[in-house]
Amino acid sequence: MAINNFWETKTLEEMSREEWESLCDGCGQCCLHKLEDDDTREIYITRVACKLLDLKTCRCQKYTERTEIVPDCLELHHVDFFQYKWLPKTCAYRLLHEGKPLFPWHPLISNTKNSVKKAGVSITRFAISETEVENLDDLEDYILALQH
Repeated sequence: MAINNFWETKTLEEMSREEWESLCDGCGQCCLHKLEDDDTREIYITRVACKLLDLKTCRCQKYTERTEIVPDCLELHHVDFFQYKWLPKTCAYRLLHEGKPLFPWHPLISNTKNSVKKAGVSITRFAISETEVENLDDLEDYILALQH
């Protein structure tokens, strides 16, 4: 029986909602707060995660209501693909948009969700919830890296 690797034959636009949702590897990186330098437009990633993210599972606790609860939360399928540069280089949505293959640890290929943690891509080892930050205006104190 052949495996249906839909991500290899369909564009992001052609995918069903179920296929689209299955592309998320559950790393949690997109839920980390980011800061953009007004002058250079460079994006800096912090270790501070959205208050809705379960830091153990890297899944949103209120996924269907997230944009009402957190107005800045984006629904990726409503965002122009050319704006995906802020997503991590390992993100399936960004990879497929750029014409690149998924990594071997991606759950669609490895057939296990734990492969993301084993590959060291998950934020579980370093992220903290925004509820633990005294003042969200001080996010620059939590910068991890510059997004490329």
